[in-house]
Amino acid sequence: MEKYIHIAKNSFSDYYHYLISEISNPSWTNYFYWLIALSLLVWVIEIIIPWRKNQKILRRGFWLDSFYIVFNFFIFSLVGYNAISNVGVELFNDFLALFGISNLVAINVQNLPVWSQLLIMFIIADFIQWNVHRQLHKRPWLWEFHKVHHSVKEMGFAAQFRFHFMESIFYKTVQYVPLAMIGFGIQEFFVVHMFAVLVGHLNHANVGWSYGALGYIFNNPKMHIWHHSKQLPKEHPNGMNFGLTLSIWDYLFKTAYVPKDGRDIELGFHDDDDFPEDFGGQMVYPFKRKTPS
Repeated sequence: MEKYIHIAKNSFSDYYHYLISEISNPSWTNYFYWLIALSLLVWVIEIIIPWRKNQKILRRGFWLDSFYIVFNFFIFSLVGYNAISNVGVELFNDFLALFGISNLVAINVQNLPVWSQLLIMFIIADFIQWNVHRQLHKRPWLWEFHKVHHSVKEMGFAAQFRFHFMESIFYKTVQYVPLAMIGFGIQEFFVVHMFAVLVGHLNHANVGWSYGALGYIFNNPKMHIWHHSKQLPKEHPNGMNFGLTLSIWDYLFKTAYVPKDGRDIELGFHDDDDFPEDFGGQMVYPFKRKTPS
């Protein structure tokens, strides 16, 4: 137990120093400044060529979503996630050691060219995320957490990061073993992660892009708007368009749904009128006992 407490304590201080270093030492592989740059880029695109021209630049929920970016990208790691992650990995490795397993790697890709390593990781990680996302809609207890993301009423780039902190734990926990088995750690490569952030920003942005034929491969704003539709079709009672970066999974597994231009559809979910609109209320909402309607 003392070992795990020590790991947790070091995790807080290590991440704090890492974050300070990120802020004070700009570089080409700096998450902090790349996040700011990508956010400003997509926001400028929204302002110049808005899809919904009557939507305000500082749309409903803009400042809340902006705070979610900072919280889910940095603050949550500082106050808990980094420690939880490091302790969890150590516990898992100690559990494997009971069976004489010291290394999970089953397929070593380290000798492949870097571009192919990135491509393999990107495809596998995105497919796992697609499956986790489906479960967030299908399982009632998981849906309670995912409601935070679907509480967005006007779409904009920052809406990508309006999600409950427990989702980070769900996604990373499920990803860890399969990625570790092919030689990848729990931390995603910088290039893959920043590309996913850019695509996610664009998917939620107030732009009317579909990318033509590439829209059958990559998720896009005209497809993703339907994922946030308040009115679900009978053939997709648990939702549709679950792809995070790639849309191909939805087309392959028949969960794609783009019936028409969805620019002005109502967003949200059934009975969302009383859903909290503040950060604190949204964080505690999934843990509250619900009264049957």
